[in-house]
Amino acid sequence: MAPPVFIRNLIPRREKRAEGRPLLEALASLTWVQWGHFWSGWLAWSCDAIDFFSVSLSVTRLQDQFGRSTHDITTAITLTLLFRSAGAVIFGILSDRYGRKWPLIFNLLLISVLELGSGFVQTFHAFLGVRSLFGVAMGGVWGLAAATALENLPVEVRGLASGVLQQGYAVGYLLAAVINLTLVPETSTTWRSLFWCASGISAFSAFVRLLLPESEVFIRAKAAERARGQSTKNKTKIFLHETWEMLKRHWLLCIYAVLLMTGFNFLSHGSQDLYPTYLTNAKLFSDHNATVATIIGNCGAIAGGAIAGWLSQYIGRRLTIIIFVLLIGAFIPLWILPTGFGALAAGAFCIQFGVQGAWGVIPIQLAEISPPAFRATFPGVAYQVGNMVSSASAQIEATGAANLHTTVFDKNGNPKVVSDYATVQGILIGVVAAFVLVVTIIGPENYGSHFEKSKTAFEEGAGRGELVDDDEQADGTHPSSSAGSRPTSVQVMDEKRSTPEPV
Repeated sequence: MAPPVFIRNLIPRREKRAEGRPLLEALASLTWVQWGHFWSGWLAWSCDAIDFFSVSLSVTRLQDQFGRSTHDITTAITLTLLFRSAGAVIFGILSDRYGRKWPLIFNLLLISVLELGSGFVQTFHAFLGVRSLFGVAMGGVWGLAAATALENLPVEVRGLASGVLQQGYAVGYLLAAVINLTLVPETSTTWRSLFWCASGISAFSAFVRLLLPESEVFIRAKAAERARGQSTKNKTKIFLHETWEMLKRHWLLCIYAVLLMTGFNFLSHGSQDLYPTYLTNAKLFSDHNATVATIIGNCGAIAGGAIAGWLSQYIGRRLTIIIFVLLIGAFIPLWILPTGFGALAAGAFCIQFGVQGAWGVIPIQLAEISPPAFRATFPGVAYQVGNMVSSASAQIEATGAANLHTTVFDKNGNPKVVSDYATVQGILIGVVAAFVLVVTIIGPENYGSHFEKSKTAFEEGAGRGELVDDDEQADGTHPSSSAGSRPTSVQVMDEKRSTPEPV
């Protein structure tokens, strides 16, 4: 009896290519604009992490500021995650309808304003309100940043680019931890200075995107629409029709993507959001040592994401995810059982190597399985709805630890009863890793998809995944016909490695 198709296609077949290129050659062919688009998307995603983890790194100081428990402070994290799905819908639709540039710029400026406001609040309820609004703004960044970064690159480099892009989040967490370690203790405003720095970096990211042109795909599509003489009203009508057409065809894929991203978000937030609190409360680390261990963990995340993204270009997206999820399970004991700084820091490095290694494949995996005309809205909404479902991960851990205690010995050898964050986090990450493993195995893969050749969402046929006509690509309305501006890459034949949507 033949195995199911999703098992047979776990290791993609070798493709027949019309003009395959080595990775280094493909990288050397990139234009400055392509590099600029990629790094602007990376920077936007890094800013997103700095802004978000400002709360996680400030839990103790926020408790002192507002006189609240850890459970209460983590409500701000939960609210941010809950409202991110609204931002993903709003900014994703704006991006797929009007282009990548201006929606992302506005998104980053809005984040900058709300992060700045977070540093000025004086009451706990005002803090929760601002962080809720911040969640809406934050929700738009990932889909827009991933689309901007990946759709202008050749297929050969998208695996590596996906890993590097996703670890912009780890870099952002790392930068936030460094600011928290160096600047915050030296200022009278303490935690507020971290939020203000994050605000300035987000404004800078918006300025960087302002300097770059619109995405090549939208320049081509808008030129073609002008040549046809279509009005804005007609394009909006077409956009709404194609969106409905996409939902009718891909509703099952939407459900699958949300399940996948629910598991992935539980993995990341469950292993990161309360990690400094876990070290200070359960392992009796100082704030300084907890921050240093966090920095070491994020170094593992950066390494894992880049390696996994590169590896996925050769062995496929799902198999790479499976390998790194198995690594997570193997490293859980090292992450929670030791008591010394060295072993726990090594555990942090290894667990984040696995978690963020698996995450490094997600931008390109979601981009390739998405309906191509909706590759800002679809991945962004799936990502943030998954975030919404997993939004209570920090509170689950805080509540579980508050009801489960263990005895540890301080540096003087005296016993102390503490909240057992280690056991709670170990169980949560183990269960979620098993869930992600199953969902990944049964899911689809569309390795090597040329989604940049598909019609944009305001063109007729986009909801059915139609490609741009060859005649349209060859005429003068195609701005990418000049050498080097449109991503030139492998031409995948009809038998490209792919699996169907889950059934």
